[in-house]
Amino acid sequence: MRIHNRIIVLRAEKGLSQKEVADQLGVSRQTIISLEKNKYNPSLRLAFELALFFNVDLHEVFQYEHEEE
Repeated sequence: MRIHNRIIVLRAEKGLSQKEVADQLGVSRQTIISLEKNKYNPSLRLAFELALFFNVDLHEVFQYEHEEE
């Protein structure tokens, strides 16, 4: 299972820095960096907060990819 996200794209479209997004969501800049590098899967709450912040559907932020064995 892999979860990919488009946070870096959505952030760039709004002209926001990682710090600005982090401050608005009450998380650290390191959290946003880790999310953008797909090194951290957010809590369900943070995932929804990101979608609401960017005013998009959750599926426009995160995509799930099932890996075949």
